[in-house]
Amino acid sequence: MIRLALTTAIALCVAVPTLAQSADQRLAQMRERVERLEDQNAIELLQATYGYYFDKGMWPEVAQLFTRQGRFEYGQRGVYIGQQRIERALLLFGPEPLAPGHLNNHMQLQAVITVAPGGQTATGRFQGMMMLGERGANGVWGVGIYENRYVKEGGTWRISSLHFYPTGMTDYDAGWMRSALPMEGPSALFPPDEPPTVVYRSFPQNYIPEFSYPHPVTGQPITVVQPRDDIAGRE
Repeated sequence: MIRLALTTAIALCVAVPTLAQSADQRLAQMRERVERLEDQNAIELLQATYGYYFDKGMWPEVAQLFTRQGRFEYGQRGVYIGQQRIERALLLFGPEPLAPGHLNNHMQLQAVITVAPGGQTATGRFQGMMMLGERGANGVWGVGIYENRYVKEGGTWRISSLHFYPTGMTDYDAGWMRSALPMEGPSALFPPDEPPTVVYRSFPQNYIPEFSYPHPVTGQPITVVQPRDDIAGRE
């Protein structure tokens, strides 16, 4: 009996640190999961805020969402780098604030936000829908994809790179069957800092921006086979 009691006591002494360590590990894993979920929520809020500011022509507020060397790229307009350059480039979309009689809505849907281990960088992919117009002049429907990158600075998430790929635009009255509007190229009035990172054509072409995240079930990278396009120079 004494020998059995000693054996049991020794076993318990060995098991207690093991259980404690396992509990600590589980607690650390739970803390990591909560922190990453909070990061995802903060990034989704950041991107939604960008949309509200952009829609209303609040260009200084938009620029302040970026890092000091943040990158802004919209379709084939080229890349603008840095908060001051981004703020000036946004004037190409209209005055600040949005003028009466103008519509500049850019909705951001189907968010897929991937936070890197450690919670200092992240990527985000969104489906974009556009409703643009000027009363008595024109109206435009549009769709596109956002592929963005984010960095946490001083505990606050900022946009390090925003790339919006318009994939289709059409005249409001004519509709998709009769109208396919081209994207605008680099501005001669305020040239970009770099040319477009990707040369492509929108609808009726069917360009698919590369995915920044792996397949959620297989874990494998997603390979996108782009359609051949002689004009854009893609085989």
